[in-house]
Amino acid sequence: MRYFLIIFTLLFLFVFPDSTKAEDMVTVKLVNYIGESSHVYFQLKGDYFALDPTLSLKEGVNYKLTIDGDESLVLQGAGKKQEINVPFILIPQSYKDEHRIYVNNRPYLGAMEFGIENKEFIRPVNQLPLEDYLKGVVPFEVFPNWGLETLKAQALAARTYAVSRIAEIIDDTIRFQVYGGYTWYENTTKAVEETQGEVITYQDQLINAFYSASNGGITENNANVWDGKPMPYFPIKKDPYDPIHPWEFVLHQTQVLLEDMDWYNSNWWNKIEEKDQAITTSMKQWLKRNGYPGDIKIVSIPRFEISNQKLDSNRSVKGSITVEFLHRLMEGTVLFEQLALEDAALDHIRPLIGGTTFKSYLIDNLEENEEMYTLKGKGFGHGVGMSQWGSHIMGQQGKTYEEIIQFYFPKTSITNWVTE
Repeated sequence: MRYFLIIFTLLFLFVFPDSTKAEDMVTVKLVNYIGESSHVYFQLKGDYFALDPTLSLKEGVNYKLTIDGDESLVLQGAGKKQEINVPFILIPQSYKDEHRIYVNNRPYLGAMEFGIENKEFIRPVNQLPLEDYLKGVVPFEVFPNWGLETLKAQALAARTYAVSRIAEIIDDTIRFQVYGGYTWYENTTKAVEETQGEVITYQDQLINAFYSASNGGITENNANVWDGKPMPYFPIKKDPYDPIHPWEFVLHQTQVLLEDMDWYNSNWWNKIEEKDQAITTSMKQWLKRNGYPGDIKIVSIPRFEISNQKLDSNRSVKGSITVEFLHRLMEGTVLFEQLALEDAALDHIRPLIGGTTFKSYLIDNLEENEEMYTLKGKGFGHGVGMSQWGSHIMGQQGKTYEEIIQFYFPKTSITNWVTE
């Protein structure tokens, strides 16, 4: 990765010296649309060259890359098959939108590195100028048909976030910012261009320009979510613009009736179907990440409670959950196991159920009967900083992007980011 950053940046500046600086380059791992795969496909539009002088790639050919050992790939295409060492780097002859690389049919500008991750997955890494990166971020973080002032506010938040991590290798998922490559829209591109270089600062320092989909009608302070020092530009206050976004989900206490299982059927494991498969899929993924390898079937959730403890923002803090499950080990042994989180922080329980189901900690009530739990709440996300839906409503009411930024990040300034 160090080789890629130094060599490509120098080449990029040589090819396109007037429009960018080394400090303006963003490096982003492609994860969201690639997943974990031992092969990827790519096509080139325009002229690209590889650092390997033995390679000659043609425009429009559908190439396939597969893993061949720990440090090499196999490139197939145009009737040829060739082993190449990693990192495999492709660089456009000149930087412009006529030069694109399509990875699994999704277009990207700039350079692309293909490396091997964890000895089993191909991981593409895209490097391109900051402003063009943002044109591929804003339409994937908000709806591109929203008003221009809202899109400008999102562009500032996204740029501030990206600049604060300009020296890092980020990825294209919600862990950082969702990035869709060269899938641009007219209005979001205009929003980025009309705010070029503008970032949000507090006392001449970049802020962490956090945002979430909806704060449920009240903002949250950063210290309540991530600990650390509470920042004055993240106050807890009512948000009259956020449309609240009430949500609820149902979780059945019993997912599988073991007494109904035909244990003598050789295919009994595959016949097990949990009642709430979206939630149980999330539970199984959480369990595998936390020390339970092999296959899992969720049997029951005999306990699910939310503590009465609340923050000043009325968000819940703790809860308890018990999950009973069958755990099939690699050699075929099946164990009955139990996970119990007692009086645990809700940020441990929410990932177990899934953030798109358990949408926030602004909880109205939890109802329980003999068969199921029903949890109701408001908002979507952590609630710190800008509400994207709230900014949309502000834009509809005629507020400027400067007013949107000042409402959600009070006491901050909009300044131009200038690299030395």
